[in-house]
Amino acid sequence: MTDKSKERITVENVNVPGRTSRVNAAMYEAMKEALLKVLPSREPGLTQTEMREAVVPHLPQELYPGGTKAGWWSKTVQLDLEAKGVLVREPTKPLRWHRVVRD
Repeated sequence: MTDKSKERITVENVNVPGRTSRVNAAMYEAMKEALLKVLPSREPGLTQTEMREAVVPHLPQELYPGGTKAGWWSKTVQLDLEAKGVLVREPTKPLRWHRVVRD
C-alpha cells in the first residue's frame, strides 16, 4: 500500500516548453479541481489574484489549512493546465485566464 502523500505527478510549464517537474499528486489534484470549479469558460476570465482568492474555499483543509500555499499551487497548476491546453491566457492587462470548452 502506498502513502498518498508521497505520490507524485509530472507537471509542465507553458513558459518553459519541454521542462517538467514532479509535484505532490494530492495537492495538485485538489488545486486542479478547485481551479476548474472557479474559472469561467469564457472571457473575461480571472486574474491571478482573483484565482488565488477564489480557490481557497474549495480546497480541503487537511491539505491547505487556512489556504496555506494556495498561491504557489494555483500558479503551478495554472501553468500546467495552460501547457496542456485546458486553460487559455487572455491577452489583457492584467492577464486573465479561462477554461477551454471542448465540444
